[in-house]
Amino acid sequence: MSNSAFLNWTHARHGRISGTDPASLTPRLGETANLLGLELAAGRLPFIDMPYADGMTARLQELEPLLRRFEHMVVLGIGGSALGARALQKAFFPAQDRPAHTGPWLWIADNVDADSLEAWLQSLPAEKTVVVVISKSGGTIETIGQYFLIRDWLRTARGDAWTNHVIAVTDERSGFLREEADTHGLASMPVPDHLGGRYSVLSAVGLIPAAFTGMDWQALVRGAKAVGAPLCSSPDAATLGAHPAWHLAAWNHALMQAGYSQLIFFSYMPLWAHFGFWFAQLWAESLGKEGKGSMPLPAVGVTDQHSTQQMFLDGPRDKACLFLTCSSLPQGRTFPGDMPPKWDFLRGRRFGDLLEAEALGTRMALHKTGTPLVEIGMAQPSEEQAGRLMALLEITTLLTGWLLDINPLDQPAVELGKRLANARLGAPGYDTETADLGAFLAAQGSRQEF
Repeated sequence: MSNSAFLNWTHARHGRISGTDPASLTPRLGETANLLGLELAAGRLPFIDMPYADGMTARLQELEPLLRRFEHMVVLGIGGSALGARALQKAFFPAQDRPAHTGPWLWIADNVDADSLEAWLQSLPAEKTVVVVISKSGGTIETIGQYFLIRDWLRTARGDAWTNHVIAVTDERSGFLREEADTHGLASMPVPDHLGGRYSVLSAVGLIPAAFTGMDWQALVRGAKAVGAPLCSSPDAATLGAHPAWHLAAWNHALMQAGYSQLIFFSYMPLWAHFGFWFAQLWAESLGKEGKGSMPLPAVGVTDQHSTQQMFLDGPRDKACLFLTCSSLPQGRTFPGDMPPKWDFLRGRRFGDLLEAEALGTRMALHKTGTPLVEIGMAQPSEEQAGRLMALLEITTLLTGWLLDINPLDQPAVELGKRLANARLGAPGYDTETADLGAFLAAQGSRQEF
């Protein structure tokens, strides 16, 4: 069995892109490689070359004895500060969701959810809890709001020792959380410069929770670095043209040009299902600009064969698919020999055989209905392979954005919503947004009860 992950292109050029030439973007290859080289040299793509890795590794190893003192970790973060950590938790720390788990416990506060936060503050033992507060800017209102409440809880329960229960992950030099860390002597780790939240999972943002739960976080880093290494050592047209991320970006560009406006991320690795939600933010927030991009649709095999797959197979022909598989998943128990005759075909088979058969059936059904599909095959369900997958998708997203002639590293529309929310809460300095809110609320139409 191969130890390498792979892309299976057999059914990729299908439907409306059947006759397209995979080399059609060759004229863009040189300019894209040149841009890649310039951006790497300027230090603006740290999720590819990971220049922070050695320092982060040393600091995280220093922190591990502190982490082992606690039974509970509460992560305060939203969006890119939480989605990657949750994907890793579900993939490599499933024990917490299963019977008879005895710890440790990882709780991720990734929403404005008063009920859950109150339940944690009422039930968690403060003396056995460490809180990781994550915000690159130090000003994310949802996260800082949670921090104020949980800081008060810790102070009440632990007195001056509250500072021993908080780790700040934020900018190294500026912002409110940096001020908090410096003022109170909180343990902290930096979010590297130019590392946006949705690209930050393999920094302290995602790796502190990974270390707490006992994952092989260094294997995650190794896997990611292996995917980026060829581009870092030789960011030229030949190297880029041979890289799988370029091929995926070119494929997605062709899809969008042909009117495919939705991209299914169909995971037939059940424990890796939450990678679909992590990918959804990465893709949507990076590419949804200037009327461009495609909508990511996370789907889980086989669960969504009984829900959204009806739309995939018989709805509008506007969807393509990334199809995640692994040939070395645990197979589970063997079906017993005393089943009714109707089910005799299962005799001697393993429970995992159902997943393989369902995955093959779905791939064939998508092909038969004209859906362009690339299979992403993982060699093992390991941390190293997860690092490879995440790096591949991050680099693909970057290159796709460049091919669309947009900036895949900013999120201007998201910032508008944040400004309006701050204005609604009465934050100073948002006069224009406050006026806009007044006009918006005054223009509300009639309501219909149901």
